[in-house]
Amino acid sequence: MKREILLFSGMLLINYSCHSPQAETEKSNYILQCDTIIIPANSNLQNKLTTTTVQSEPYRLQMLTTGTVKAIPTQYAEIAPPFQGRVTKSYLRLGMKTTAETPLFEISSPDFIAAQKIFFQEKSQMQQAEKTLKRQQDLIANGVGTQKDLEEAQTAYDIEKKEYENAVIGIKIFKADPDKLSLGQALVVHSPIAGEVIENKVVLGQFIKDDAASVATVAELSKIWIVGQVKEKDIRFVHELDECNIEIAALPEEHIQGKVYHVKEIVNEDTRSVEVLIAANNTNHTLKPGMYVTVNFIVAPVNAILIPSKALLQMNDASFVFVETAAGKYVKRKVETAGTQGERIVIQSGLNNGDKIVSEGSFYLLDAK
Repeated sequence: MKREILLFSGMLLINYSCHSPQAETEKSNYILQCDTIIIPANSNLQNKLTTTTVQSEPYRLQMLTTGTVKAIPTQYAEIAPPFQGRVTKSYLRLGMKTTAETPLFEISSPDFIAAQKIFFQEKSQMQQAEKTLKRQQDLIANGVGTQKDLEEAQTAYDIEKKEYENAVIGIKIFKADPDKLSLGQALVVHSPIAGEVIENKVVLGQFIKDDAASVATVAELSKIWIVGQVKEKDIRFVHELDECNIEIAALPEEHIQGKVYHVKEIVNEDTRSVEVLIAANNTNHTLKPGMYVTVNFIVAPVNAILIPSKALLQMNDASFVFVETAAGKYVKRKVETAGTQGERIVIQSGLNNGDKIVSEGSFYLLDAK
């Protein structure tokens, strides 16, 4: 019973210390009453504090990130012949413009020659079976042939025709034209896309294996992608078709416009960022694959509260401001920030429209806390 009386007495003492005028901590310049700092009218601090009423306003978040220039995959081709052979002729030169049918080089391929032999053999056998079929049809028409011989000729022709069609497919695998084929001709390797030769490793007379790495590269670089890394906390501000300004460290006077092409769905677990693909025109070939650039995302404007940077105080990794709740009465309030704009801080949470804050001189109130 005695212990309960002592506990109750302690609670009364705490309550009294916060609300009783006799328990107020009086200073020459301020009075501390629980969490409220009171600045008397005669205090010399009054002239050192400037207050501002905050209101939300349109704000465009500035997001900067590094990016890497990359060729668009559908406009980039590494050339490697699908069959082994020896290079007999090369048309390649760096900077050469190509179409989807431009010949790049020729190789003498044993596989291609074997396919040619099969093709011409099957073509000859099909033509012979076709002649036999026509002969049997003529005999039937003149009443001197038999139905059995005609059916056998028809079956033989159908089989040879199918074998010939398979041989044609075998030639087309090499991207050769069966109608213009001659026995023993070299295999011509064509460009698969329209673009420009940006790499050439072909050496006349070299033997290329079928599992060899690429020997030439063709790319169309008038349009490119820029791969940017956006932190996961900021990815909500980035959307497809958002505009971007691209700055090049190597060419500070160059500024290129781009648009967000795609925001990837996976977060990199090591960097906690998301890849964003930005499409940009590159008619002058200013941007080179592998080049580093700076991407400035132009985010759609939103309403936000901005306060002077001098109003924000930090302590123990927390940000706060002093809010004037009544004339001469101030309370410390924690806030969350979301960036800067010049000499002002963007407030993400903690303040509302109409709040009156100490915009200058708030550090004088720190002594009271």
